[in-house]
Amino acid sequence: MVSLRNALLRLGHQFLPLRCLVCSNPGNDGLDLCAACHAELPWNDHACPLCALPLPPGEPAAACGACLREPPRQVGAAATFVYAPPIDRLVLRFKFHQDLAAGRLLSQLMLQAVPPFAAVPLLPMPLHGRRLRERGYDQARELARPLARELGLPLWSGLCRSRATVAQSTLDADARRQNLRGAFAVQATPPPRLTLVDDVMTTGATLDAAVRALRRSGLAEATLWVCARAP
Repeated sequence: MVSLRNALLRLGHQFLPLRCLVCSNPGNDGLDLCAACHAELPWNDHACPLCALPLPPGEPAAACGACLREPPRQVGAAATFVYAPPIDRLVLRFKFHQDLAAGRLLSQLMLQAVPPFAAVPLLPMPLHGRRLRERGYDQARELARPLARELGLPLWSGLCRSRATVAQSTLDADARRQNLRGAFAVQATPPPRLTLVDDVMTTGATLDAAVRALRRSGLAEATLWVCARAP
């Protein structure tokens, strides 16, 4: 079903005029986004290089205080955007309302700001099987697939969700970490380096749990690339 929807989406883009998914004006530069809305996007171009947390203007683009106090398991992280309008609405439409056109646009925009470390296999953050059946598609995989194709990188899929967890959005930071204990299982020996791809990074607890599982299975170096980072 998802592959059929993707095929129809690609076919539609060949024959239908581009339309801005934010304001409905004509799209621009091969995107379903007009030039005015593109100019208003909240690019995350001044952030901590280890956790992608947006930094205040004027501060050096160096490790944030939290990463200095407790260095993260990943060696680098990048978020294309700050999780703010209109990106937040596009992510929600893509993630919860089966708007695959919004996901396609987000991937295209991520390709406009490729982090330098994105030269190793990409690992889309997996959904638990139950949630995948409910949603019908894995939003991280839908983001990562065109990234891998355009960058000529392989997708690695040896990580799975071994336990269904409560939605992270309903929990505070401590509860998020507790909720993710034993949530991931590694089903194959990982390559030496991986870049984990996801839609949104809030506290980073989910990505950290995945990196922890991978490191225990032999991963030497992890980096993170997300579409949006919560400030």
